[in-house]
This record gives sequence, structure tokens and C-alpha cells, in this order.
Amino acid sequence: MPGNPYRHDPNLEYEMNPYESFMRNHLRHYGYYTGRNEGYRTSVSVFEDWEQTHDYNVSDNESETEYENQALKDDKDDFDGKFQEDINKTTQLVFSYQAGKMVPKLREPRNLYALTKEQGAQHAARWPSCMEVVSERVVHIHDALEPAEPFYQHTGSEKTPMPATDADGRVVYYCPPPKETYFLRSRVGGNRNGCSVRAVKLNGTEDTTLLFESRFESGNLYKAVQRADNEYELHLRYDLYTKKHTQWYYFRVHNAKPGIRYRFTIVNLMKPDSLYNRGMRPLLYSEFDAVNKNIGWRRWGEDIKYYRNTIRRTNIKGDKYFYSLTWTCTFPNVNDTYYFAHCYPYTYSDLQSYLLSLQNDPVRSKFCKQRVLCRTLAGNLVYVLTITSPSVNPQHSKSKRAVVLTARVHPGETPASWMMKGLLDYLVGESADAKLLRDTFVFKVIPMLNPDGVIVGNYRCSLAGRDLNRNYKSVLKDSFPSVCHCKMLIKKIMEERDIILYCDLHGHSRKQNVFIYGCENRHDPVKRLRERIFPFILNKNAPDKFSFKSCKFKVQKSKEGTGRVVMWQMGIMNSFTMEATFCGSSMGMKSQYHFSTKDYAGLL
Repeated sequence: MPGNPYRHDPNLEYEMNPYESFMRNHLRHYGYYTGRNEGYRTSVSVFEDWEQTHDYNVSDNESETEYENQALKDDKDDFDGKFQEDINKTTQLVFSYQAGKMVPKLREPRNLYALTKEQGAQHAARWPSCMEVVSERVVHIHDALEPAEPFYQHTGSEKTPMPATDADGRVVYYCPPPKETYFLRSRVGGNRNGCSVRAVKLNGTEDTTLLFESRFESGNLYKAVQRADNEYELHLRYDLYTKKHTQWYYFRVHNAKPGIRYRFTIVNLMKPDSLYNRGMRPLLYSEFDAVNKNIGWRRWGEDIKYYRNTIRRTNIKGDKYFYSLTWTCTFPNVNDTYYFAHCYPYTYSDLQSYLLSLQNDPVRSKFCKQRVLCRTLAGNLVYVLTITSPSVNPQHSKSKRAVVLTARVHPGETPASWMMKGLLDYLVGESADAKLLRDTFVFKVIPMLNPDGVIVGNYRCSLAGRDLNRNYKSVLKDSFPSVCHCKMLIKKIMEERDIILYCDLHGHSRKQNVFIYGCENRHDPVKRLRERIFPFILNKNAPDKFSFKSCKFKVQKSKEGTGRVVMWQMGIMNSFTMEATFCGSSMGMKSQYHFSTKDYAGLL
């Protein structure tokens, strides 16, 4: 048809990006861009007439400001009334200013990953398909009583049992790691064949052998060996598809008898020092006490010692050995199920439940919008939250500066999730300060960067077998999707507004208190020492928890691939890693006391 503005133009399609080309072909199937539906859509002459008679101020790409205004103001357009009447027959076009002309483009779909408001298959954790997973979900109470718990006081007479040989003990639990050396595929619920029996069978009701299990979210027990009637030697599974990184532990025991003192010894830890030698105790959870006494996780154990053992490490160069953690304890109840953990667990399913509660809240959901940043290697969702007050005036929205917060890039560092939860509770709260923050800033929050690692019980790595916090410079988007998309998101935000703060939350296994790693600006006389202002303020606000003296601001070569350094090099002056101890405080009123989940949550 001569003169038809909607006819197929191969040259135009060639110049489009793949998404626009796909959408144009998709719409052409329904009669668009063919001339068949000219009477039902805006003609080119309307746009030409508007271009001659209107001013506009648009960017080359759909902006963060446009998304925020639409999401937070129930999708109300910011165009003037006359132009709204002209284009109200379509919502799929945005306009960019190129070479002095307004060019229409197809809008990027906002709900590419639509989030439901009910727990369902979309939210289910995806595991490597070779892993066995118990069917029931482990749930702990988080609003239980949390009294102040003092450090363990060492006596100097703690025992240091050395690992037994294979002939000296009886294997009572064995869950072999995957045979594959790299990740292949995932599935909700893991292995389709279900779970084999991995624990020993009891010989009647008088058998006092403990029954172990760890095939649930964030669990990582590999093997348990009974050395004596009440002594057990434990082996942790390495991070999947690696031969290292053992620090986090999380498992459960059953068939414990009250009044009997049991000894547990983990024999394949790798760090040469630990907070267990500075008063840290393991955590214990009793299902009976949780239900009947509202008691959640509590510090437990005596005769605690962390030390080098006699097992030589064969997978690295040099003469290095494994380390052991040993402790003894008694159990309070009959026919109870107990859990031990390195720190308060916070699983991917815990995050899903929390985000659903925010999404279903009619008040908080108005200024806390959830989207999916990307999917991980296993197909789990990485969420990004936008928290800010709806802006009636678009110019006010554009003037807001941004704050970017991330957590759990290292899956075994659960204090990061408790700090993040406390921060989110505060930002979406009803206090006047929270409202002021929402009115002043746009908060971009990624609460869990490494859900794959969290699900399978890794301490440091993703399913790529790599530390994500050393790969922010990597161009391998398919191998490290969450950090690559995080970096892309920050670049996009920086095109729209200033980012005044980037902070990545972590846990620390060898130092007490909470502290920050920053990036010094010693070569810039204008910015010099300004990176120390935020940590100094935190120290004043939380003197019993935050240690300014423990903060460091040097940029080491080994840390050049971290989020902190990469974001600083991108131009964010206040770019930090915040570290919270697994143990507790050495300062003020909280000195020599463990941190509780409320202590972590109340820090920021």
C-alpha cells in the first residue's frame, strides 16, 4: 500500500534492538504495523502535529524517575492533558529525543516478572536437581524472648579431641555431595526421587544414638561419626562445586536424652582463628521450647574450644591443616528435636515470606515496590525493592538522591539478613524519621544477592563455585547474573540521579562488634576524609555495637573485584562494606554479651 506509514520496513527492523524487533513482530501478528488497524491507533500525523506545538524533556531511555512515578502513583502519566488525549489509545510507547526529533519506542515491560500475592510455585526454592531435600520446610520462631546472653568464659582446661580414624568410629549419618563437578540443572524440591535414608536405624527404644539430619534449606552437614556412646565427630560439606569454605553449619538432632552430656566436634574447618576462642557459643533451638515456652534460638554449650587438628589439607599447596571446633552440652527435653547453627539462620524462604507480607500490606506496599532484578543460575529470584514516598511533583521525584543497599552476597553470613530486615522494617515504618527518609531519598534494596548459595547451605560461594564478591568486574553475565545485574542497575540509577551511599552488608567470623570497610579519597583534596563521616555517625548512634576504631579505608589489590571497590571506582564516594560480628560486643553496656537478632535489626 503506497504511503502506508505502518508498512513493513526491513531497514527499520534491522536498526532495532532484539526486544523491539520481537515486540514489533508480535504486534504485527495482531494487525499492528500493517495498516489493518489504522482506525484504532494514533496516526503519525498526530505525533508530527504534537512535535511542532509542544516542548518536552525526555531522555534516551526510559528513566528510573518515570518508573517510580508510574509505580508509586498508580501509573498516572506526567504528560500534559492535550497529549494524554492524543495517546490514550496506547500505553506501549515511550518517546526519546534524538537529533532534534521525538522518536517513539516500545516501552520495556514493567511486569516481566510479575509477583503474585500468595505463596506458590513461583516462590519455591530451586535446588540442584541432584540434591536430596526433605519435604517439610523448617520454620523457626523469630519473635521469641531473647535475653542477654554472656560470652563463654574459658577455663584453660578445655579438651581438644583429635579426629578418629575410619576404624575408630561408626558412621551414623552420611549425605554424600553431588557427583557433578559443576552445576547442571535445578528443580523445585531437588532430586525427583526424593530422600534416601541417611541416618542410622535405632535398635529399639533404649538406643541412645543421635539421629542427624541436614537436608533442608541452608543445612550443610556431610557426615557424622559416633566415636563413643555420647561423642560425635562432624564433617561439614564444602561449598558446592568447590573444595573449600567450611565455616557455617546448620543441622538438627533427634533422640537426645536429658541428663546426658554429649560432645560434638566439627573437624574440617579451615580458618586459623575463630570467635569461638573469644567467648562465642553455638546456637541451639528446641522445637518443644519454641512451641510451649516461646523460647527461640539461644546460646548453648560448655567446654568450647577452636584449635588445629591432625588432618592435613591435601587440596592446596603448603603444609596446612584443618581446624576443629568442639563443645559439650546437655539437652533439656524428652522426645524433642534440636537444631544447632553457627548463627541465627535466615533462609531464602524466610525472605520470601517477609516480602509477601510487605506486598500484601495495603499501607506499606504503596511506597515499597518489589520487582525481580534477575534469576540466578538455579532459577531463583533476586529481588530489588524501591522504597520512596509517592511524588506528586515529577521535578521533586527527579531531585531525590538514591541509596543502594545489598546483602547476602556471602550466603553463610546471616547477620547481614537480620540487619537488612531491621532496616526494611524501619524504612517502611510509621515513624516521622522514616517518612522523612522516604520523602528525601529513593532506596534501592537487594536483600539477597546469592539465594542459590543460601538455599544449599554454602558459606561463601554461588553455584558457579566462585565468590560473587570478587567478581563485580567480571563480564561473565551468565555465570554471575546477580552481581552483573546489580552493577547494571546502579549504572542506570546514576544516569538519573546521584547515589549518595552504597552499602553491602556482611558478617565477620574473627572480629567483634560492627564496623565498616570504606575507600579513602586521599588523592582528592576536596573529598579527602569525607568517606569517614558516615561510619563516625554510626559510632555515635550505636556506641555499644559499632566500632569506629575497627573501620578500615584502604583499597587493597585483592579486594578490587568487590562491590565496595567497584562502586567507588564508578563514582560513589560513600561506598562501604558493613561487617557485623557473628558473636557480640566488646564495648559499653553490651560488652561480653552476644548479639541477638534484635541487636542486628536495631543497628541501622
